[in-house]
Amino acid sequence: MFTFNPDELKVTGQNSVPTIYGPGDTVTPKWNTPITPKENMIRMLEKDQMPLWVPNQTYDNNAVQPMVMPDAHARTFGGVDWFGIDWTYDELTSAAMVTPGFTLIDDICDWRDVKFPDLNEIDWEADFKANYEGRLDPDRLTYFVIVNGMFERTADMIGFEDAFCALLTDQDELDEFWDQLDEWHMKLIDIAKEVYGADMILFHDDMGTQKSTFFSPDLYKDLLSPHYKKITDHIHNRGMYTCRHSCGNIGTLLQHYIDEGWDAWEGQDSGNDKVALINEFPDLAQCTLYIVDPSLSDEEAVADVRQHVDELGVTGRYACRLRDPKAAEREVDLAEELYRYSRIKLAEQEENAA
Repeated sequence: MFTFNPDELKVTGQNSVPTIYGPGDTVTPKWNTPITPKENMIRMLEKDQMPLWVPNQTYDNNAVQPMVMPDAHARTFGGVDWFGIDWTYDELTSAAMVTPGFTLIDDICDWRDVKFPDLNEIDWEADFKANYEGRLDPDRLTYFVIVNGMFERTADMIGFEDAFCALLTDQDELDEFWDQLDEWHMKLIDIAKEVYGADMILFHDDMGTQKSTFFSPDLYKDLLSPHYKKITDHIHNRGMYTCRHSCGNIGTLLQHYIDEGWDAWEGQDSGNDKVALINEFPDLAQCTLYIVDPSLSDEEAVADVRQHVDELGVTGRYACRLRDPKAAEREVDLAEELYRYSRIKLAEQEENAA
């Protein structure tokens, strides 16, 4: 049994990898953990195992989204993406959106006029050697980010209004278009595995608003689920885990995500009752961006971290990218608190269950 020892928080080195949503590097300490962060993350992803602590993905994972991919660069900084869609960077939100008024094509029936990118035109090996070689700690799980899924790509090309209409009027055309996207994405997934050594694919496709899904669960199941089943099957066949990033209030889709084969869901905290959903759907692990409210005092922030552990972490199916906007001003390190408290809590839980 692994009981917590304060020496586990002894710094033994540091990791530094390119930031996935912006310039510069993400630098984090290495700790003297009893098992590797990768092994602990895998325990969280496996339904029949328990992690020793709540994985803080910022510290425990290698996140890879090569800026040599036009999608990654355009979605982060603005510009033209892989399919020729124009994006504009917004200073207020520190993110990019499709340039207002831009459409790539006027009708989804014209999708055959769209040129699919040739993945062989990018020198992936050169990018890996220049930016990642020797920097992806093998003791951390490496996940590769793909930012535009089936529905998002469609909406980016023709606009949201026409995309919603196409779901009702041009289902056969969408199915053919998404078949081609499936094949293209599977080639990109192969590159993620073969060149970057990915252990998991984080696949983006937002499915809802703050209030509800964009469309009914039945429509989603009929049109999109078959394509995502192909994607997850391919990822699993390549020996990787699957995580579906999907913002919006989408609890009504989670059983479909499970049926499609996703191991985890990266969802929006503010749009979902994460505690209710993790208990209703224990087969689907949760990964999340956990941003600590900057208005909280140190004492309140510690209490908030502990509440996340008590309500979500104890399930063994929860990981987060902990972000503390006031980290430089605090007298307490919330990343250390997350590790310490979850280690103690999960060890006690294991002992009580024995």
